[in-house]
Amino acid sequence: MNSLKTYIVEDSQLIRENLIATLEELGPVEVVGTAEDEASAVKWLSEPGNRFDLVIVDIFLKGGSGLGVLRAAHALQQQHKLVMLTNYATPDMRRRCLELGADRVFDKSHEIDALILYCGGQTSPETVESDAKS
Repeated sequence: MNSLKTYIVEDSQLIRENLIATLEELGPVEVVGTAEDEASAVKWLSEPGNRFDLVIVDIFLKGGSGLGVLRAAHALQQQHKLVMLTNYATPDMRRRCLELGADRVFDKSHEIDALILYCGGQTSPETVESDAKS
C-alpha cells in the first residue's frame, strides 16, 4: 500500500507529535513536513519541489489561521486532499471549512479513528480510480 505524503499544520507540539506517531503507525501515512503557523505552511505548500497527497490543518495556529491555509492550499495546482482537524468542529465551522476547500472535517476529541480510516481509503485502488474519474 502506498503511503500518503502528509503535511501537518498544528501549533501544539504535543498534539503534532502524537498525531504523527498515530498516523504513521496506524495509517498509510508518511509525514513529509509540519508547520505551526499559517505563513510557514503556505510558504512550504507553495514551493514547487514539495510533494504531498494530504494536508491536515488545525483552525487555531500560532500565527494566522487554518482557514487561510485551507484557502491557499485549495488554490494550488497540485492534486491533494485537504482535511481540517479541530476541537471546534461545530456545524458552522464544518460548513465554512468545506466552502474553503476542505474535503473533510474531523473533530480532534472523538474522530481520530475516522481520520485514520479516511487516510486508509485515500490509498485504496478504488479511491485512486474514483479520483481519476472525477
